[in-house]
Amino acid sequence: MTCMDDEASSIADVERSMVAIRRLQNRRALAGLSGAPDPWLTAVVDVVEENETCTVGAVATALSVDQPRASRLVARAVEAGLVCRMADQADARRTLLELTAEGRAHAETVHAFRRATFGRAMADWPADRQAQFAALLADFVASYTALVKQ
Repeated sequence: MTCMDDEASSIADVERSMVAIRRLQNRRALAGLSGAPDPWLTAVVDVVEENETCTVGAVATALSVDQPRASRLVARAVEAGLVCRMADQADARRTLLELTAEGRAHAETVHAFRRATFGRAMADWPADRQAQFAALLADFVASYTALVKQ
């Protein structure tokens, strides 16, 4: 096997792994383990938490759904008390989304669940291998994000 074959094989391994991760992340069973009643509500909370000035449009983009679907999801998050709407002080035509105290608590619960789950998945790994994986994964995500956002 040549270096090019090794590189192609490694990239194919990454591709297969990313598909597997996507499937695992989308499974309702995994989301159900976290105690989250609705994985879509958690997805909205994730987006609002991640964006300093978040709009329904940002939710639509982040979740890869159309604007009407994002509006319905945000309305459900508002109804559940996880998100609130507020007028944008810089542009009264825009509505911004913000996590409520309950939304921040929900986010922390989900973060703790995810960390515990990932920790269990790597429990048998030595600490240096965990650190190496974390650094490599962060580098990959940063490069991949930059590529996708071009």
